[in-house]
Amino acid sequence: MYTFKNLLHTLLVLSLLAFSMSAQAASPDGGQLEKTNAKAASSEGFPGRKKYPDIPYMTIEQLDAEFGKVVTVDARTPLEFETIHITSAVNIPLNLKDDEFIKRTKELRTANPGKKIVFYCNGRSCMKSYKAATRAIETAGIQNVYSYDAGIFEWAKAHPEKAALLNKTPVDPKMLLSKSQLKKHMLPALDFINKAGDDVIILDVRDRHKREGFSIFSGFEELVPMDNKKALSAYIKQAKAENKKLFIYDEVGKQVRWVQYHLEEQGAGPYYFMEGGALAFFDIPNDKLMDN
Repeated sequence: MYTFKNLLHTLLVLSLLAFSMSAQAASPDGGQLEKTNAKAASSEGFPGRKKYPDIPYMTIEQLDAEFGKVVTVDARTPLEFETIHITSAVNIPLNLKDDEFIKRTKELRTANPGKKIVFYCNGRSCMKSYKAATRAIETAGIQNVYSYDAGIFEWAKAHPEKAALLNKTPVDPKMLLSKSQLKKHMLPALDFINKAGDDVIILDVRDRHKREGFSIFSGFEELVPMDNKKALSAYIKQAKAENKKLFIYDEVGKQVRWVQYHLEEQGAGPYYFMEGGALAFFDIPNDKLMDN
C-alpha cells in the first residue's frame, strides 16, 4: 500500500531534482564551470594532467581498484625498474629507439587485447609516463592507454604488498630513501675533487658513451656501469677491507640515487657522490681549479 511516508519521500526527491535543474539553468554555462573547477582541482599537484590533457590518467585509487585487470608498464630505465617497481609491471623504457618501442608495445597489446595499458614512472613531476603513453598512441598506434602519474614511490608507500624493492615484496617503507638521505652524501664538485685522495676509491658509473673523451681523474678512477651490480659489490667489499671511502659520480648527479639503494643494502662504508655529476666540473671556475 502506498503510504503517506512514501508520498513524502517522493515529493522530497522531486523537490531536490527540481532544485538541481534550476541551479544548472541559472548558471550561465549550464554547470560547465563546476565541472571545469572539479577537473582543475583533480589536476592540482599533477603537472602532467595539464601538460598532456589528451592523455587519460589513473589515480592511485583507480589503479588499485583495477589492479589485475590492467597492464602496468614501467617507462623508466632497467636500473630503476630493477631497484623498485610495481609487482605486475613490465619494463618498456621510454629511451628505447622507435623501432624497439613500437615492437614491444604492439606485442604487449597483442598479448593483452582489450586491457588498459597504464604507464608509470617515478612521481608526480616525472613526465616519462605521459611521454610513453603519447608515444604508444601516436607512434605505435596503441589505444586504451593511460598514465598513472602519482608514481612508484607513492604506490609503494600506499600498497607495499604490490611493489618490489630490490626484488623483495612487500616493500618496507623504512627502506625507501629520501631526498635528504641522498643529499647528506653529496659533495660539491670542487670538494669532491679535492678530497679524492689516497684513502678513496673513485667510481665513474657513467655509461661508456658518456665517458668517451672526458675523464676527471685521468685514469685514477674505476669504470663501473651503474647496472653492473657484481662489480659494484666487489668495490664495496674492497673499500671495507682497505678502510677506504667510495667516491662515486655519474653524468649529472641524479642517477646515483639508484646506486645508493645497493650501497645501503650491502652495508657500504663511507660513500659520497659528486653533486651535479661529471658535468659540474665545467662549472668550477678555472682559478679554483688552478689553486689545487
